[in-house]
Amino acid sequence: MGQAIGVDLGGSHVLAAVVDDTGQVRSKHERDIVDHAPAVVFASIEKVVSEALATLKDKNVAGIGVGAAGNIDLETGTIRYSPNFGWKDVAVGEYLRKAFKLPVFVANDARCATLGEHTYGAGQGVDDFVLLTLGTGIGGGIVAGGRLIVGSRAAAGEVGHHQIRPHDGFVCGCGKIGCFEAQCSGTGLIRHALALAPSFPRSTLLDGPKDKLGSRAIRKAAQAGDGHGLAAWRNWIDDLGYGLANIVAMVNPSMIALGGGVASAGRFITDQVGPLVEVRSTMVPPGSTTIVTATLGNDAGAIGAATMALRGGLVTA
Repeated sequence: MGQAIGVDLGGSHVLAAVVDDTGQVRSKHERDIVDHAPAVVFASIEKVVSEALATLKDKNVAGIGVGAAGNIDLETGTIRYSPNFGWKDVAVGEYLRKAFKLPVFVANDARCATLGEHTYGAGQGVDDFVLLTLGTGIGGGIVAGGRLIVGSRAAAGEVGHHQIRPHDGFVCGCGKIGCFEAQCSGTGLIRHALALAPSFPRSTLLDGPKDKLGSRAIRKAAQAGDGHGLAAWRNWIDDLGYGLANIVAMVNPSMIALGGGVASAGRFITDQVGPLVEVRSTMVPPGSTTIVTATLGNDAGAIGAATMALRGGLVTA
């Protein structure tokens, strides 16, 4: 049985998992990241990978796969640009190859999650598939004709930065107005709630400091029938429907899977957004796209990164 190490490198946390060639996670090792200097982050990665390797009775490991936010040179494993760390041209792949004397593959974290979800999760057997990760931002990955699309500079799937409200939307971290990410990430749901706050002066969502308001609290308030929560949720769902319908028009997937923290709402999202996408998808036959929640949860990135190492790249089969 083959096995590899999958690393999910986030802005404040790194996880390394031992994953076998059936997609099973055999062990997980985690560490917080409090300093974004490359040497410090490298040391954190090295620590969790070493811990993962130490658990193995069979030391035969196919390699190490790393998923990280940003634009990445797939040949060298160099992170060209990282929004989480503010890095430019940082050679993660080279460092890890020297440290562990193993093959190392580095790719965007959302593309790794897409590979994991397509291989072992909701997208199994689906030739035309899109994964969206709805968290602090929005990541994405596209499988078309059974192949994961990476694009000419490994940037295919950055659906979070197409604009759905360019004139009256929220300012995105990328500098544009009304990006899909700005409107429909977990952060976007919070911004919808804050924008509506003056209309709900007695809202219990406003009992604490505004900077402590979270997307989960808003979703739970909406599910409980709270007026403020419902209003924010409806605006968020409306924007999500526009973004997903645009993806249907551009990519024509038979399935879109929603992952990330916000997507834990499950059918509370899909039952509401599905009909909106159906109405707004005017250039495909009715019923062409199924919208589901992803099934691998927070392990998707590490599973996909390990699968990348097992297969020698972002290969779907």
